[in-house]
Amino acid sequence: MEVVKEEIEEKKSVKSLTQEMMKAGLHFGHKVSRCHPKMRPYVFGIRGNVHIINLEKTLQKLEEALDFIKELVSNKKILMIVGTKIPAKEIVKRIALEYNLPYVSEKWIGGTFTNFDVIKKRIDYFKELEKRKKENRFEGYTKKERMKIEKELEEFEEKFGGIKDLERIPDAIFVIDANKEKVAIKEARKKGVKVIAIVDTDSDPTLVDYPIPANDDAVSSIRYIMNQIAEIIKKYKK
Repeated sequence: MEVVKEEIEEKKSVKSLTQEMMKAGLHFGHKVSRCHPKMRPYVFGIRGNVHIINLEKTLQKLEEALDFIKELVSNKKILMIVGTKIPAKEIVKRIALEYNLPYVSEKWIGGTFTNFDVIKKRIDYFKELEKRKKENRFEGYTKKERMKIEKELEEFEEKFGGIKDLERIPDAIFVIDANKEKVAIKEARKKGVKVIAIVDTDSDPTLVDYPIPANDDAVSSIRYIMNQIAEIIKKYKK
């Protein structure tokens, strides 16, 4: 009887969680014509020429990803968040800053992983400029020179602001939209960095270590998944 009771409770829990995900719109994929063939195992059906993602599989894959993130942060490993599409930018930045994680919310700079030594030199120069500005060491410069430096600082902030404290390549990245962030994923794979990613129906899930099949366009879907990750980080990060 106890086993049966546990199974009933588990089914209730799965149903409740999938209902939450449905409310957040995680189940909406892309048009049928855009479906990547390797995403078909995660598709439940079609509604109005749009693929519907199987949320039970989403839940399973999300739990696997969260278990990995738990292990990662518990062991003081570095997780970077990457999300450059408009619906993701503010969510990525907010959670990254709250939990002191490196992040990319603007354009991914080619070579961030594969040419990290060169990128690091640019970041060090950026940090030196910031330090000199803070110490008022540009006071003797002309107005034109100071304006040029300010512009340079703005450009550096946009390019490297989220990774300026990164001293080495991270151990893993969490990517919002595996299709859009192909370059980041490719570099991560080359350098042995584990990849967790939201994979919509137009993405190849086999390029990702921990794929989470879900809607990667809706703010509500992105926020739901990011909040789950934030809870794990909050609980287990030392």
